[in-house]
Amino acid sequence: MNLLPFGDLPPAAARKFVPARVDWDNWDEISVLFDQLEERAAEARDAAALEQWLLDWGELSAALDEESSKRYIAMTCHTESEEAETAFLRFVENIEPELKPRQFKLEQIFLAHPCRESLPARRYEVFDRDVSRDVELFREENIPLQTAEAKLEQQYQKLTGALTVQYQGEERTLPQMGVYLEEPDRAVRQEAWELVTNRRLQEKEQFEAIFDELLSLREQIARNAGFENYLEYAFKARGRFDYTPADCVRFHDAVEQVVMPAVRELHSARRSQLGLESLRPWDTAVDPLNRPPLKPFEKVERLVAGCQSIFQKLDGELADGFATMKDLRLLDLENRKGKAPGGYQSTLPESRLPFIFMNSVGLQRDVETLLHESGHAFHALAARGEDFYFYRHGPIEFCEVASMAMELLGIEFVSEFYGAEETKRARQTHLEGIIGFFPWMATVDAFQHWIYTHPGHSREERSQAFAGLMERFGGDVDWTGYEDARANLWHRQLHIFLHPFYYVEYGIAQLGALQIWVNSQSDKAKALADCRRALALGGSRPLPELFRTAGCTFGFDADTVRPLISRARDELEALSAASA
Repeated sequence: MNLLPFGDLPPAAARKFVPARVDWDNWDEISVLFDQLEERAAEARDAAALEQWLLDWGELSAALDEESSKRYIAMTCHTESEEAETAFLRFVENIEPELKPRQFKLEQIFLAHPCRESLPARRYEVFDRDVSRDVELFREENIPLQTAEAKLEQQYQKLTGALTVQYQGEERTLPQMGVYLEEPDRAVRQEAWELVTNRRLQEKEQFEAIFDELLSLREQIARNAGFENYLEYAFKARGRFDYTPADCVRFHDAVEQVVMPAVRELHSARRSQLGLESLRPWDTAVDPLNRPPLKPFEKVERLVAGCQSIFQKLDGELADGFATMKDLRLLDLENRKGKAPGGYQSTLPESRLPFIFMNSVGLQRDVETLLHESGHAFHALAARGEDFYFYRHGPIEFCEVASMAMELLGIEFVSEFYGAEETKRARQTHLEGIIGFFPWMATVDAFQHWIYTHPGHSREERSQAFAGLMERFGGDVDWTGYEDARANLWHRQLHIFLHPFYYVEYGIAQLGALQIWVNSQSDKAKALADCRRALALGGSRPLPELFRTAGCTFGFDADTVRPLISRARDELEALSAASA
């Protein structure tokens, strides 16, 4: 049974080193290829031969990563499938642990190779830096710990993917319940919010138990690698060469100083428009004028067609790329039971094609999500011509610029789904969401800073720390009577469980995306061309240079944040005036 939404996808370039057929469950077959690479390294006697060796290494890595991606896609599309789970875990448990020491050995060989210094310095600057980091961090004793970590992360995926509630006589997934938080009837919103919140709280013990185990593993991984705590390890492992934990703390402070006043203004206006004495958690998604929810589409086919039209208005090449994804069935967009939560774009490295996974239920945020994930997909397609595999994926901070910029540029053509008034409303909602995102980003990032620098903390202390951050960044929302729900709200944030410290990237990238959007106001064609030129660089240049190429400043202090938030607020005022 083929559990992938798409069929067989040929490699973008014919294999020159990896055989056409490999049993990816058979380590003996795979190990032979690593043996050959190790043996051939000594035969590379000049820079050209070493570059070919690097290309062959990349070809093998791409083939392996594509197999891993396919198994992950199948598992997340079908969390209830024993076949998909078994295939995913077989690769995680039997193949990946064997891969890590062999990849490490190749990295060591590269660093010690006599021809390494003869390689073009600018071309291999980033790769050389990344390999040096990997060799510095690698510890054989961490391999079984990382395998155990991956299995626990899969347990979290399975747990969250299975959560449902009974509502109006039907079983519904938690994402499906999101539509009721936009209902004008406040009693309906409260009931829906309480059902979802209480369902998560029922699994509080499981969430906490999974995280306790993850925390223990991660702390041990960091100690094994010689780090005082996991924060220091994670910054190194994530390749954060261009900013520090202290920079992130300054970002949190900038959000508090610059963004929180705007958030409180929005909350105050919402409370006044809704005629409420206090804003409750179930009042934050509904239209403040109590208009019915924006319903851009009912069927996923309409979502796809509308976004296709948006991309056509932006750029014909983008539209062609999206059409290719549709034709090759590289879109799995509709929510259903047994499907993992959230959304992602996964690049199939050997095919050099992007796949988009999401859980659409007919809301405006589904349009925004598809625009977002399509931005990632266009990044993958822009870098498709890069033959050196290790450069076909950029740093996460810039990958998210691609996705968030596509939201901001695409949302201006959201009239593909709406009339004039609804279009203004959708754009207004989107900008308000960007402003409202920064405090949540700061909460999630600051919470992880706290978690991994407070070894031995109790679950209660962890909850109190999160509650304190909600006081700092939660705005004027009244959680009276729901304090336990607020203190455990982090259970819903999959990044904390699956991708530790992967969240501040969204904030850094949002600042880049806002700059591209501001640039587009004066010259849309140039802003898009600059962005695409940066995307085509993949991961071949350092992060600040990618930002500069896209026409952006790399920074996230208050001086960088302030003019962008001011510009967003000006646009919101203009949209409000146009709707009056």
